[in-house]
Amino acid sequence: MAIADIPSWRNGNLSTMARCALWLLTEVGVGEIFTKTQLREAFPETSQIDRRMRDLRDRGWRIATNRDDATLTPSEHRFVEKGAEVWKPGQSKVKAAAVISAPQRREILDRDDHLCRVCGIAAGEAYEGGMETAQLDLARREVIRPGGGVTVELVTECRRCRIGGRGRLTDVSGVLGRLEQMSQVEREHFAQWVAVDRRDFSLLERMWGEYRSLPAESRGTVRQALEQS
Repeated sequence: MAIADIPSWRNGNLSTMARCALWLLTEVGVGEIFTKTQLREAFPETSQIDRRMRDLRDRGWRIATNRDDATLTPSEHRFVEKGAEVWKPGQSKVKAAAVISAPQRREILDRDDHLCRVCGIAAGEAYEGGMETAQLDLARREVIRPGGGVTVELVTECRRCRIGGRGRLTDVSGVLGRLEQMSQVEREHFAQWVAVDRRDFSLLERMWGEYRSLPAESRGTVRQALEQS
């Protein structure tokens, strides 16, 4: 789509949301950073221009904050991807699947035990080795279903995992395939973890984790002890 083919963002006959979308396209550009101050200066007559911009997200527009992109400051946004052409008739309607209602959000957080399903951290819990605490939110994850179809499902993730795993694809069919390859004993053991949604590590597994974290010289000491036993 050529810039010349779209209306001016200064066109007062358009809705504020449409003008905001056009401003992002023509004045900012996909992939570029802009500040809240620049947005407000472009629309001085609109007291809630931040909300009009957020409304674009429900129409497929991706506008990142520092919660999504750690390279941004709290006052910065990045225009990541264009969505529906909301300046055209019929294009500004919200897709039902795009909006996550408050009851739906609570249901998913409860279902996921209010834990990040990638690293297991809880909201407000400090990350190891730092003072930063975890913030939980819902992420849309593409899932390969049995039969090869792809759906989008909601999952709880912390900010770090959501940023680092952007574009992550979940292959449920692959998991089911590996499940079929397990022995009966392995399946029963796995079923116990699934039942409580938690994995209990054996002493041997904990020892392996501790060994792997040792510096090279210390790992050598452990190897010598094993050779002498």
